[in-house]
Amino acid sequence: MASTTSPAASNRPEGAEILSEERRAAAGGEPPFSEAPPQDSRLVGSLKEAAITAALIAVITLFFLAFRSDIASGGLALTLRPDLWFVWVAIAFGVRFLLSYFVFRTDQPITGFIKRTFAPSARGLPIGKVVGILLLLVALTLPYLLATLVPSQNRYLLDLAILILTYVMLGWGLNIVVGLAGLLDLGYVAFYAVGAYSFALLSSNFGLGFWVCLPMAGLFAALWGIMLGFPVLRLRGDYLAIVTLAFGEIIRIVLLNWYEFTGGPNGLLGIPKPTLFGLEFNRGDNSFAEYFGLEYDTVQRFVFLYYIILALALLTNFVTLRLRKLPVGRAWEALREDEIACRSLGINTTNVKLTAFATGAMFGGFAGAFFATRQGFISPESFTFIESAIILAIVVLGGLGSQLGVVIASVVMIGGIELLRNLTILEAVFGQGFDPTQYRMLIFGLAMVAIMVWKPRGLISSRTPSDIYKEKKKIGADQVSQGEGH
Repeated sequence: MASTTSPAASNRPEGAEILSEERRAAAGGEPPFSEAPPQDSRLVGSLKEAAITAALIAVITLFFLAFRSDIASGGLALTLRPDLWFVWVAIAFGVRFLLSYFVFRTDQPITGFIKRTFAPSARGLPIGKVVGILLLLVALTLPYLLATLVPSQNRYLLDLAILILTYVMLGWGLNIVVGLAGLLDLGYVAFYAVGAYSFALLSSNFGLGFWVCLPMAGLFAALWGIMLGFPVLRLRGDYLAIVTLAFGEIIRIVLLNWYEFTGGPNGLLGIPKPTLFGLEFNRGDNSFAEYFGLEYDTVQRFVFLYYIILALALLTNFVTLRLRKLPVGRAWEALREDEIACRSLGINTTNVKLTAFATGAMFGGFAGAFFATRQGFISPESFTFIESAIILAIVVLGGLGSQLGVVIASVVMIGGIELLRNLTILEAVFGQGFDPTQYRMLIFGLAMVAIMVWKPRGLISSRTPSDIYKEKKKIGADQVSQGEGH
């Protein structure tokens, strides 16, 4: 009689899996099969992690915050600042404790609540479009809002808004090269400098106005973008970054040493200001105030400059969004994801790279021309590598390919540091005479580290694809390349 005995349960796939899980559970501690050590409670564990973080910050910042050296007649004068050092250590302890208690060591972290609150709804406008429309309305009415709410600081805040919009425009221009085409560019400030010097030389030597020199400055910058594009057609990733970095330094050194043409380290003075149909924003005849019967105010020129850079930034955004939907924009995004696949599909990667460099450089030239007419003076010191690093950081922190992310990152990085000067509460916390601008690069570095740890793909890591097939979907962060060209 044939045996009807079934095989052992452990020989079956599901039985083997259960047995393996039991063995792993039994071996949770140190071998041979000792019990796992007891876990700390949520409060105790958070306190331990906060104490370790505070100790590390105390060691790292000891010689930066606890001591200060000043030049004296007999050498260096050393000043002790233990209160400032202790405040920073206490802040590190508190921040780490809050993160551990409410995020890392809880089953329902507060970050999940924030994601659920601000998640885009299936019906109605997405949250990104709502925020974009609100920011646009605020930008259009900002001079009126400042004059109504804070008239005493109207001029200062308008000047700060002009600076932020300049970096927004530069970020959107670089976003074409890095965020859409995936070409890591560390020398974008070179196009910024070419636009500024082109405008300054044309307007000063030929007597041309702002509106005539503006497109010419953009075209000159685009030409230099094409000249940079040709030598780097076969380069990708780190090699491309090194070459673009060298290109930016070459432009700066040429501006510094070509004294007869660029003024050398002395720069260029007397750059003309923009006019409104020939009306200048000053006192006297043929002025804006006299023509419209208004009382002259220096804020009028700042308002005019504000709307000029706002119009240029909106033009940059509009052109970028339109190009993304055209074949050239889709070719940029395809190049970012996989250059070899682009070639296999018959896409001319040479032309695609050149158009990306030229388009991004053109908007950088527009921003440079505006910078020159706003300042009235330019020099090579305004176009150092740190400017390229700040613009690239704005694009990366905001999110590659995200227009709204660039705006948010510019407001936080450029406007946030400047606004810290007016917070008198910082002097009460860190001591009399505390100037946060002295720690600008420290705060800048901490912000980059925090964003890269929490949001490695940027503040806005998902966006709507340019080319839609049947159904409109979001592109996840894990499906977007990091801007290295491969």
